[in-house]
Amino acid sequence: MNKIAVAVIHGIGEQKPDFADEMIVKLREQFVKQDKQRLGGTELVIKPVYWAPVLQQAENGLWQAMLKGGELDFISLRKFMVNFAADAIAYQPAESGREVYDRVHGVLARVLSELADEAGEKAPLCIVAHSLGTVIASNYIYDLQAPPQKKLIPETVKAASGSTPLEKGETLALLYTLGSPIAIWSLRYEGFGVPVQVPDPRLKKHHPDIAGEWVNFYDRDDVIGYPLKSLNPRYKQAVKKDVEINAGGFLSSWNPLSHLGYFTDEDALKPVAEGLYRTWDSIQ
Repeated sequence: MNKIAVAVIHGIGEQKPDFADEMIVKLREQFVKQDKQRLGGTELVIKPVYWAPVLQQAENGLWQAMLKGGELDFISLRKFMVNFAADAIAYQPAESGREVYDRVHGVLARVLSELADEAGEKAPLCIVAHSLGTVIASNYIYDLQAPPQKKLIPETVKAASGSTPLEKGETLALLYTLGSPIAIWSLRYEGFGVPVQVPDPRLKKHHPDIAGEWVNFYDRDDVIGYPLKSLNPRYKQAVKKDVEINAGGFLSSWNPLSHLGYFTDEDALKPVAEGLYRTWDSIQ
């Protein structure tokens, strides 16, 4: 039975190893709803990309040091913003070093290797990423799609990865970005940068019938997630559509904490499942 490989990348916050468990259950349920003859969603091989341990200990220490400095208001909102800023600043490579960047990418490389083993070396690849995870996904894909002479992938990441089409990004078919700050990152580049290509141009030689897509989900109350198509003509072409949803529950859907509600929101998971089903159906 042909399968689809799905990598789920978390974003900011104090993440636990089971961060994707509820999301995976709901995504399989939505996938099965596309066709009642499906086998409980077993056509999907889903793996979480749990990169939080790379930074969590240092980030916890930073937060405790900040609390010792004096009394602060809006503790929950401050923790939310510190989580985002600390992760983002630490992850971003600099001329003086890129250790965190490479370690995070090493985690993703190992997960893609596991997906290639379980779903198949040429299985279509779908990446579902949230928050800073969307930047990690974009950067990783960009490095894979860059000409080899640029040598953007360090030896440490190469050591964690294999040479299968899936691991090299050749089978990337679907990218779903949830609450993405890529628009903020685009300020680093002239004209707001160049987006990754989804599907990967090399996908056609493996799966000529897959259409592929990049869909970006955002919430108007989320101060970290933004639309992408309006950044420049390249993004307008690369991103199939920006979809506004109302992420989060009763206490969070109307404020910035909506940023933490995407992974279990049906308005996001249903379109993702539909895209997965179309892709699976095209390879039968």
